[in-house]
Formats: sequence, structure tokens, C-alpha cells
Amino acid sequence: MWLTKHLSILIAPGALLCALSAIAHHSGAMFEDQKSLVLAGSVKSFQWSNPHCWIQLLVPGQQGTVEWSVEMGSPSQLFKGGWKPSILKYGDSIVVTIHPMRDGSTGGLYMSATRQDGRPIAEPAAN
Repeated sequence: MWLTKHLSILIAPGALLCALSAIAHHSGAMFEDQKSLVLAGSVKSFQWSNPHCWIQLLVPGQQGTVEWSVEMGSPSQLFKGGWKPSILKYGDSIVVTIHPMRDGSTGGLYMSATRQDGRPIAEPAAN
């Protein structure tokens, strides 16, 4: 009984620290969640990697082409939504809606995407 009580006192702070670091990792504080931005451009790269997938998007503008980094969910989350590692290729024209970065840098959190002609990029599998 004594050992169990004291062991739990030693383990609890470590478990709390692990939980807090997991919450901090998934914080969305860097994104402007009350705003959305639509980007039309061509895919530079699509990175299918843990813990998050990324789209590097080349967006033409008045000052020239700007590269945007679009953070997505994990590969398992995307797979459930019909995404696959080969679904986007270099040069594909797409339209992406994001929550932009609060600091104004060229990045954001993925909300949705379509092909340039409006077709969906991925379709979830039917249950």
C-alpha cells in the first residue's frame, strides 16, 4: 500500500508533463481560426509524413510567385478522407482554403482543397 501510494505520486507528474507536451504539439494558436484564405496555385511538393502532411504550393501574385506551406493532418487522418501519397504531383493546379498564420507568414492550416476545375481532390471511402 505504501509503495503504491508513493509510486503514483512519482509517476503522476511525469504523466502530466507528457500530456501537456501532447496538447502543446497540437495547439492551433499559430493559426487565425476566425479567418480563411483561398489560395490558387500549383503543387511544388506534397509531403506524406508523420506527424503531419504538407502541401508546398506555388501561388502567383503581383510581386511574383510565392511559396505557401499548408499544414494538414496525419497520414492516417488523410487516408480516411480518401487521400493517398500519390494523389498530388508536382505542377498540379489546385485551390486550397486555409486558416492563415497569425504572424502573416506564408503558411496556414488546411481546411479544404479542390482541383482547379472544382473537382474534389479526394473522396472518402464509402462505409
